Amino acid sequence: MSVRELVVLGTASQVPTRHRNHNGYLLRWDGEGILFDPGEGTQRQMLRAGVAAHDLNRICVTHFHGDHSLGLAGVIQRINLDRVPHEVTAHYPRSGQRFFDRLRYATAYRETVGLTEAPVAADGVLAVTRSYTLEARRLSHPVESYGYRLTEPDGRRMLPDRLAAHGVAGPDVGRLQRHGRLGDVTLEDVSEVRRGQRFAFVMDTRLCDGVHALAEGCDLLVIESTFLDEDIELAVEHGHLTAGQAAAVARDAGVRHLVLTHFSQRYTDPEEFERQARAAGFKGELTVAYDLLRVPLPKRR
Repeated sequence: MSVRELVVLGTASQVPTRHRNHNGYLLRWDGEGILFDPGEGTQRQMLRAGVAAHDLNRICVTHFHGDHSLGLAGVIQRINLDRVPHEVTAHYPRSGQRFFDRLRYATAYRETVGLTEAPVAADGVLAVTRSYTLEARRLSHPVESYGYRLTEPDGRRMLPDRLAAHGVAGPDVGRLQRHGRLGDVTLEDVSEVRRGQRFAFVMDTRLCDGVHALAEGCDLLVIESTFLDEDIELAVEHGHLTAGQAAAVARDAGVRHLVLTHFSQRYTDPEEFERQARAAGFKGELTVAYDLLRVPLPKRR
């Protein structure tokens, strides 16, 4: 059975706290694992969450501030120590190549695994697989930053009443699906579009076009809400979002499940992020993330 879920490894911004590790998020998408923004301590959080190096197929770094990337050194070395049997691809801003190089070769170790470097230099598609298209969009932060989005190809849902009306049954259903036509009956006659699932990961940024493009129509949106709304001036100054801003983006984009994360250590009441998100008018499912939480993608409609 395919599994699509977010495993939250860390939720703190800038510095870890007693209860929140630096950033780290694993998306399980069918048989693949995509690790986003491995901050310091990610390797240990993976152990606590039951995530193995063998689970990783891609690493996506939004930008090279330490709370989003200092864990790269340990994760890359663990991939090699465990001799992961498949290729791992790393995406990150091309402008931060020198930081990636330093982290990849921070200490001596034996390279045993093919790690493909695929830096991001502009908006666009990064990879196309059978189960998703991965794309990046530029965000607005003091250093170059990109958000990431996965989109599953649309499929088709067979409609039993229409199949019966056209006299299509048994093995003929499979033939119709494979060939698109069975005699005078077309696939469109007996099915409807099944919209592919969509996931987006938006970290450190002010409001910008990239945020809205990434969030549009998402089933699951993971987005930073570093500040509460009363500190919006600090958010703008430092290139971040507030809880209300993040929720308004999700509201306008038709997001089904919103996950808020990347919280400043200045706040002690996580429930206030939820209150402000609801006050902004977001009506969908809402999660204020905490370390080691697992969030399944919403079921298809």
